[in-house]
Amino acid sequence: MTQSPLRLGIVGGNRGGRFRRLLSGADERIRLAAICDLREAVVAEWQAAYPGLAGYTDYDRLLEDPSIDAVLLASPMLLHASQAIRALRAGKHVLSEVIAAHTLEETWELVETVEQTGLVYMLAENYCYERESLVVRRMAEQGLFGELTYLEGGYIHDLRHAVHAPDGSLTWRGELHRDYDGLNYPTHSIGPIAKWLGLGKPGGDRLATISAFTSPSRSLQRYYRDKFGAGHPAARDGYWRQGDSAVAQLVTERGVLVTLRVDWTSARPHNMHQYALQGTEGAYVSRRHDGESDLVWIHGRSPMEPPPWGGEPEGRWEPLEKYRERYDSPLWRRLEEEAGEGGHGGSNRLVVEEFAAAIRDRRAPAIDVYDAAEWSCIFPLSVVSREQGGAPVAVPDFRRKDRRDEE
Repeated sequence: MTQSPLRLGIVGGNRGGRFRRLLSGADERIRLAAICDLREAVVAEWQAAYPGLAGYTDYDRLLEDPSIDAVLLASPMLLHASQAIRALRAGKHVLSEVIAAHTLEETWELVETVEQTGLVYMLAENYCYERESLVVRRMAEQGLFGELTYLEGGYIHDLRHAVHAPDGSLTWRGELHRDYDGLNYPTHSIGPIAKWLGLGKPGGDRLATISAFTSPSRSLQRYYRDKFGAGHPAARDGYWRQGDSAVAQLVTERGVLVTLRVDWTSARPHNMHQYALQGTEGAYVSRRHDGESDLVWIHGRSPMEPPPWGGEPEGRWEPLEKYRERYDSPLWRRLEEEAGEGGHGGSNRLVVEEFAAAIRDRRAPAIDVYDAAEWSCIFPLSVVSREQGGAPVAVPDFRRKDRRDEE
């Protein structure tokens, strides 16, 4: 029996624009049905591009539309949890951009609302679907690295221009740095790592504690001074609570050590993500600069050469590309065959396809509400840890049925 396409409403016309080409009608399983944005001009621009598209400037009116099956939340980050909860209670499935929630209370409410409604909630963490991430995941699942003991994840992206409007007033990103001190955007850093470790699988490991630290806040202060003058409040000492770099040390129940870093205000060349994996039989490091390769070393497979200073042969790094043909994801092979997809375009497409498939198959999506909760709660817990001088803070077990009363 042929199923009707999933009728999707996008919330947030700016960020949501990244999904335009994916939802322009090429996939018969998903139909772009509505756009919602506070700005009438943005709604009008979308409707001009997609004749017949329903347009809303009021989110509640979108949720009242019976023709909408699901929403894609591409709104400012601090709205995600409340908007997702309202959509689920209105009978809509939810695909949410990152992060899922920014307070522990909202995180719990989101988990409980998904459980109560039985609807599909998926976190749109596209870094889990990057091609290299999926290759490393398959290698880890097949045991090439042995037992995983240490991992690193970093989201490092100079976005100082995005913290303010032309007049210097703060955007939501700026307000985030002004009002909070912690790891404020953790899911790009933790998402791929969590999948490599198999966190959340039945009988698997889970995050146990988090300790957070931040550097002094210098970069944004200097940026505002140079751009808007020394008299601007944001150019003065003490204005920004968030430091330039935020680092968290996490330990899993089985003792695996994980280091996360988030920095989107330091001045530096573009290099959005950095990852590393250490196992008992191998290791992986992502490229640090454009033009470099991701590297792996596998005991017994990678070449051995004498070091320049002499002595016994030592292992040598190899390009990850050497292993891609054997461990490449079938999802990316299909994308390449169909459309030559690449970059975020490919990973975003895989996210949307998985969301639609989970609804169609009446199953949990690959990145479900429990993943979303565990990864996103790093933000509020890191704030608590910072307030306590970096002291370890327990990570709740969102999957336990009797869990909340003990938190």
